[in-house]
Amino acid sequence: MDHAATFGRGRAATTSWAPTATTWLRLSVVYLIMGVALGIAMGASGNFSLRPVHAHLNLLGWATIALAGLIYSVFPDAAASRLAKLHFWLHNLALPVMMASLAWLLLGHHEIVPVLAASEFVAAGGVIVFACNVFLNVKSRASLSHSR
Repeated sequence: MDHAATFGRGRAATTSWAPTATTWLRLSVVYLIMGVALGIAMGASGNFSLRPVHAHLNLLGWATIALAGLIYSVFPDAAASRLAKLHFWLHNLALPVMMASLAWLLLGHHEIVPVLAASEFVAAGGVIVFACNVFLNVKSRASLSHSR
């Protein structure tokens, strides 16, 4: 259910549990900042044991989420689908848990493996939902004009 609210200069803003392409892009920048900060910290300390966390933040956080946001901005039918909402929540609930548990594992705490594995499966589920959304709801302009 969408609710309209007024902000600033009388512009109406719509809030919803469905993420917009802008939400995806802004969140990707948060992950970019986290990845860069971790890279700087590793470089400054000379300790590169969290290299896999750095790589995953940049790949699954920055790159994957930014690309999803761009795809959803070009294909609004895909962005408006329930699959996009499910993709958003699976990916963004799993990724922080996955990064924290991976860091914990790399720091020698092997008891975290079940949490890491579970979060990896949830993240993979998000990727599969995204793939389904692309195949079901991303259509070329030619096929859209023929279907109308």
